[in-house]
Amino acid sequence: MNNLKLVFGFTFLSVVSTGCVQGKKESSSKAVDFKKPNIIFIMADDLGIGDLGCYGQDRIKTPSIDALAKSGMKFTQHYSGSTVSAPSRCVLLTGKHTGHSYIRGNKGYKAEDGRHYDLNLADEEVTLGEVLKTRDYVTACVGKWGLGGPSGIGHPNNQGFDYFFGYLGQGNAHRYYPTQLFENNEPVILDKKVYSHDLIMEKALDFIDENSDKPFFLYLTPTIPHADLIVPNNELFDYDGKFEEVPFPGKGYTAQPKPRATFAAMVTRLDRDVQRVMDLLEKKGIMDNTIIIFTSDNGTHKEGGHDPRYFDSNGPFRGTKRDLYEGGIRTPFIVKWSNVIKPGSVSYHESTFWDFMPTVCELTGAALPEGIDGISYLPTLTGQGEQKLHDNLYFEFHEQGGKQAVIKDRWKLIRLQVNNPKKTKLELYNLNCDPGEIANVAAIYPEKVIELQSIMDSSRTSSEHWKFASEKYTK
Repeated sequence: MNNLKLVFGFTFLSVVSTGCVQGKKESSSKAVDFKKPNIIFIMADDLGIGDLGCYGQDRIKTPSIDALAKSGMKFTQHYSGSTVSAPSRCVLLTGKHTGHSYIRGNKGYKAEDGRHYDLNLADEEVTLGEVLKTRDYVTACVGKWGLGGPSGIGHPNNQGFDYFFGYLGQGNAHRYYPTQLFENNEPVILDKKVYSHDLIMEKALDFIDENSDKPFFLYLTPTIPHADLIVPNNELFDYDGKFEEVPFPGKGYTAQPKPRATFAAMVTRLDRDVQRVMDLLEKKGIMDNTIIIFTSDNGTHKEGGHDPRYFDSNGPFRGTKRDLYEGGIRTPFIVKWSNVIKPGSVSYHESTFWDFMPTVCELTGAALPEGIDGISYLPTLTGQGEQKLHDNLYFEFHEQGGKQAVIKDRWKLIRLQVNNPKKTKLELYNLNCDPGEIANVAAIYPEKVIELQSIMDSSRTSSEHWKFASEKYTK
C-alpha cells in the first residue's frame, strides 16, 4: 500500500489545503428527536487503524465494517484512551484521561481463586454503566473487561452492568481456548475446548435478542485480533496460501505456521460477526433506534507472529501498541445512526475515548459526573449546534521507562524515559505537516517545547498506583 496515502482515503496534502484538520462547527436546521436510542459500542482488541478497508487496507477483507462506515460517519482523528488495554477501557468508561483516571496501566493482583486479574476500578468512580442505569437502560459488557476480578469492587456487576460474560482478566484473554470464562460472577468451565470469540458473540446476540423491547447499552469487547493468532478448525477463509508466510515459533504465544493468513482470517471473522449484529438489529426492527459504534482499544500489536508492516496495520502512522506515537493511539472510529447521521460522512473532529461519557450524557439527558475531561461530540453526530473543541489532549503510559504526550493545535510533544531523568528525551512533531512523526523538531521550536511541557506537567494528578519517578511531573 502507498504509505503517502492517509488511511482516510486521500492524501494528507489535500486535508491541509481544505483546512479540515482542526475541525469546524457543525450545524443543521433539522431537529432530531432522541428516543432513548439503544447504544452498541463494539471495541476490537489491538486492531490497527490500517486494518480496515475503509481506512485503506487492501489485503484483508472487511466488507461489513466498510459498509458500516458508508452508512454512517468515519472519524479520521480519533484517539483511544491509552496505548494498552486496561487504562484505555477505564478512560472510555469514566470519561477521564490517563492523567486523572483511576487505572493508568496494566497492573494486576492475584485473587482468591489463584488467578491474576487487573486492578479493581474504585467504587467512587462513576462508569457509563452506572450513568445509563439512571436513565433506565439495561446494560451489558460482553467480551473482555480488564477492570477488576471476581467478587471485586471493580467487577462489572458492581460498576453498573446488569450482565457480564467473558474474560474478567486481560491476561487470561491471551488465550482463545481458555479453561474458563465468567458469566456475571460465576465461572463457566470450558476446559480449553471452546473458541472463546464465538461464544462471546453468541452471548452478545442473545442479549440483543432478549432486550430488544427496551433501551439497552451493549459494551461489546471481543478479543480479536489480539494474539494468540488462532482460528477454530483452521478457518482461514480464502487467505490460505495467499501470503508469503514467516512461521511464528511460539514465544509467549502459541506457535503459528501461518500467522499472516490467520491474522487476516481473524479480522474477517470479526467483520463477519459485526454483520451478524447488524442483521439481528434489522430482524428485531430496532436498527433505526440504535447507535452502533466500532473502534479499537489501542493501536495494532506486533505479537504472536503478527507483522504490522506487512499489512500496514498502523496505516501511515509511526508506532504500535505501547507507543504514544500516532500508531499506538490513533484508532478507527465509526458511528452509524440511521436517519440522524448522513451516510458516508467523514469527520475531522479531534475526538477521544474520554469524550464518550459526555456524549452519552448529552444524548440521554443523564447527569454528567464531576471531574471528567471529555467533550461531547454529539453536535458532530447530529449536525446540530456548535461542536466544542479540545484545548489539548494528554496521555501517559507507565511501561518502558514511562511516557507522556500532549497534543495541542496539532503540535505534539512526547516525553520518553520519564522515570530516568538522565535519559529523558523530548520529541516534538507538527502533525499537520508530519503525521508520520518523522522529523523531531524540538531543537527548532524550543518555545513550543516549553509551552507543551507546561501543559504536560499540569495535566496529571498524583496517584497511589501510578507514579512517575519525580514529583516534578505531578501536582
